[in-house]
Amino acid sequence: MIAAEPFDSPDVQALVVAQQEELRGIDGRGDIGPVRVGAMFDPPEGIFLVARDRNGHAVACGGVARFDEARGELKRMFVRPEARGRGLGRLLLVALETEAVRLGYAGLVLETGEQQAAAIGLYVSAGYEPIPCYGPYTGQAISRCYEKRLAAAAGDQHPS
Repeated sequence: MIAAEPFDSPDVQALVVAQQEELRGIDGRGDIGPVRVGAMFDPPEGIFLVARDRNGHAVACGGVARFDEARGELKRMFVRPEARGRGLGRLLLVALETEAVRLGYAGLVLETGEQQAAAIGLYVSAGYEPIPCYGPYTGQAISRCYEKRLAAAAGDQHPS
């Protein structure tokens, strides 16, 4: 089951800390400092989703935050290692894209690390295309940035 949850909930915080620890282990750059950046995921400009297994354990997460007037940014996408290999990352990505369209975004951007081959494979297979790195990722040799245009439903409004 995938549903929206507050970023400051204990389950979300546990997933985010696990994600940051994993990133630190992969490429030494996890921003394990303050992870309470939840306001960016508050409606009407963002959302944070959590996937739970059949026992109710939080096993995956990801959010959409405002990037600019037309696009959202995919952030904090993570699947616990023990839950990988079951297609959960793809289901979560589709749910996040659906929410991004509902929020009025015509596209999504994201950043991931060059050493995260599985993440890059997921994004590319889902239609994300490489773009120049943006914002804090500009000039970061290990960063890879991507963008996807989303098919917005007629009548959707961009967040103000």
